[in-house]
Amino acid sequence: MIPFSILDLSPVADGHSVREALDASRSLAQVAEKNGYRRFWLAEHHGMPGIASAATALVISHVAAGTQSIRVGSGGIMLPNHSPLVIAEQFGTLEALYPGRVELGLGRAPGTDMRTARALRRNMEAGAESFPHDILELQRLLGAPDDEGGLIAVPGMNSHVPIWLLGSSLYSAHLSAALGLPYAFASHFAPDQLLDAVEIYRERFQPSAGLQKPYVMVGTMAAIAETDREAGRLFTSAQQQFVNLRRDIRRSFPRPVETMEGVWSEIERIGVEHTLRYAIVGSPETAADKLSRFIADVRPDEIIVSTPIHDLQARIRSVELFAGLAQRASQPA
Repeated sequence: MIPFSILDLSPVADGHSVREALDASRSLAQVAEKNGYRRFWLAEHHGMPGIASAATALVISHVAAGTQSIRVGSGGIMLPNHSPLVIAEQFGTLEALYPGRVELGLGRAPGTDMRTARALRRNMEAGAESFPHDILELQRLLGAPDDEGGLIAVPGMNSHVPIWLLGSSLYSAHLSAALGLPYAFASHFAPDQLLDAVEIYRERFQPSAGLQKPYVMVGTMAAIAETDREAGRLFTSAQQQFVNLRRDIRRSFPRPVETMEGVWSEIERIGVEHTLRYAIVGSPETAADKLSRFIADVRPDEIIVSTPIHDLQARIRSVELFAGLAQRASQPA
């Protein structure tokens, strides 16, 4: 059966606090662990009132402290926002606290608007352009120190925290293949280049010390409930959030509405539905059919799912129902 994992943004639901959002992430990770999910990743975003995972390493520690065996990590850390040494120290510390469970997914987008990105980065252009070099530096800092008295990360050295490359473009496919890294594609919000990126990555993959053959994880959103109608209602929170992003409206994660009619324009509807076209929304029967078709088209090694649902209990139920789909949607031969 194809492994399932969770991508979480610690959504700050309308009417709730940041503390409640962070505790909800821990609760969701506990449910994911109980239901056999392989990993639970947190995403770095900044300046967004609806997302509480900006200090990603801290949230990872909060989640890891409340779980026992599920792998925990970043999906991802936006490396150009940070020096490789700082990230090596943070994730070396996490690995020391939760040995054998920590993973480091890396992206090169800022994870925010350009004004906030400028506040995070001292040099915008150099940050993005030095991304491949920074990955290599980070690998070195997390590995065995050399004998030449060079820079070391403490904690960090000898931790060998597994590194993934995240992306939503062909650039990331080429880079992860060249470096021999596992690859996670953000098809949950950037579907257009998914198939081409996966093909390029697999064709051009170069075996490395950490990975001998290509490994692709792809993202999807999901809202699963007992009926198609209820699942569709729950998913209106995510649809409203994407409309707000397009309008540059910053607010907490919206409550669901009965219908999106009157909430979005026709152009916004077309754009949001295109962006979220791989979302798995519906009853377990409907969701199983959508998931099977998604797997048949992409043939991923793993799926990571985001559950953008306002109510925590409904999110938990969606995660439980999605776990049950593993028995019905298997990897094609």
